[in-house]
Amino acid sequence: MNSVQMKESGNIIQWTPDGSPIVPDDPIIPYIEGDGTGPDIWAATRPVLDAAVESAYGGKRRIHWLEVLAGEKAQRRHGEENPLPDETLEALSRFGIGIKGPLTTPVGTGFRSLNVAIRQRLDLYACVRPVRYIPGVPSPVRHPERVNVVIFRENTEDLYAGIEWEAGSLKAREVLAFLNATLTGSGSAPLSLDCAVGIKPMSEANTRRLVRKAIRYAIENGYASVTLVHKGNIMKYTEGGFRDWGYKTAQDDFPGLTVREDEIPQRDTKKLMVIKDRIADAMFQQLLLRPEEFGVLATPNLNGDYLSDAAAAQVGGLGMAPGWNMGEKCAVFEATHGSAPRYAGQDKVNPGSLILSGAEMLRFMGWREAAEIVVAALTQTIARKKVTYDLARQMQGAIELRCSQFGEALVEQILNI
Repeated sequence: MNSVQMKESGNIIQWTPDGSPIVPDDPIIPYIEGDGTGPDIWAATRPVLDAAVESAYGGKRRIHWLEVLAGEKAQRRHGEENPLPDETLEALSRFGIGIKGPLTTPVGTGFRSLNVAIRQRLDLYACVRPVRYIPGVPSPVRHPERVNVVIFRENTEDLYAGIEWEAGSLKAREVLAFLNATLTGSGSAPLSLDCAVGIKPMSEANTRRLVRKAIRYAIENGYASVTLVHKGNIMKYTEGGFRDWGYKTAQDDFPGLTVREDEIPQRDTKKLMVIKDRIADAMFQQLLLRPEEFGVLATPNLNGDYLSDAAAAQVGGLGMAPGWNMGEKCAVFEATHGSAPRYAGQDKVNPGSLILSGAEMLRFMGWREAAEIVVAALTQTIARKKVTYDLARQMQGAIELRCSQFGEALVEQILNI
């Protein structure tokens, strides 16, 4: 049985050559509930998004939701070996914009990760994580309000696409022997044949398209800088290549719109986007000490993984962190946390991440008025200390709400905006 039930109404999103969506007033948006707590947080999120669209446009715009299956729900329909049906990927590709809850990678299938598989199969090469503070959310730092960064993490390369061999295996010994032969006379110490060994790929083409997305986003959304985050002082041809290719992209693709940080004293930069770079470990420190100096960060895969979670921790954790993965003509918005199966069906967890991802989806669609209504409702509800258990236990005088009640509180707030 086909897992995609086609809608009788609604229209398909089109795309411009530069990868911007052309959204009709009645777009069809596929959604994946997700595993574990996914059904709970989606049930709380959908009414909030619908209420915001209705409030902003008075019925002139409407989302036609289309459920597609992945994870455990797909397995129940298609069998244990098919947690990611082809028709789900086809629907996400065809309709262009989708939203999903968290997915648990099933044991015993060929998928290293369902989330990674979706990104790879649809070539969603940019993982985008905006990190902003919602007033009233408990934070471990003194000034979380200074954090307003958007991290563009390259999704397709680096260690996550790497190849590795187990220590002591024949393949590992063959690779190490080959490397030792090439290092002869270089002054480098030979590598022990008992090592585990891995290879990480990074290319100019994939780096350039990621940095291009980051710079375009920064220009369109009024950020003053894009920072290339790398470990090029040690890995000069992979991480160093990322830095050099990033600068080259700015120079070649955005002439007259960008300036390198080291060129600022020589040029009038008032109207130019500043392109700078930082070593990854120094960036961690500066994100804590001087976050206001950074706008958009462009990073390789591993650096972006660490940085996005660390930045989210400064503003209250992954429960309040939106994000999405995008390619040239497809974007999938998602909860950035895991499926938390031990809380499944308990109507307990915080749906804030998926709600905020939905707001970013509306913003990406050009429906900014609806997006701002969602954010305002969330901010005002938290200001009234009506929160789920994860925030309630950190706030004095909080009114603890269940997941569904939190969604209902936001809808009520929207009706009063």
